[in-house]
Amino acid sequence: MKVILLADVKGHGKKGELCNVSDGYARNFLFPKKLAIEADNAAMNELKNREEAAAHHKKEEINAAKETAALLEGKTVTIKAKAGQNGRLFGSVTSKEIAAEIKNSLKVEIDRKKMSVADIKNFGEYTAEIKLYQGIVAKVNVKVTE
Repeated sequence: MKVILLADVKGHGKKGELCNVSDGYARNFLFPKKLAIEADNAAMNELKNREEAAAHHKKEEINAAKETAALLEGKTVTIKAKAGQNGRLFGSVTSKEIAAEIKNSLKVEIDRKKMSVADIKNFGEYTAEIKLYQGIVAKVNVKVTE
């Protein structure tokens, strides 16, 4: 019997998958515990629509990430910091500060956790990589001035 799983079932599949199980297993275990529904025409149509909607949302997210990457790529963000002795900074410039400056100057909100940048403890120019989506990375130049 073909069923559509409503939850992850060990040994058979994950939620939303179509799988083939024995009639007794479906009637005595999966259906009473509401772990699956029978794969009739209406359920198959609903599953197909759900998969198409998920693919559409993923495509929209990828397009949005590409637009953001094009907007950020090659831009320079200037951060002013206080100087200590020998031209070194008090503390360091963090990804949180860089994300805030990107939001202020370029009007693009970036999650600081998706940004990778080397430790910035001196003045100069650095490159920050921002992972916007799987396989989509934007590089932003960070200029630290006194």
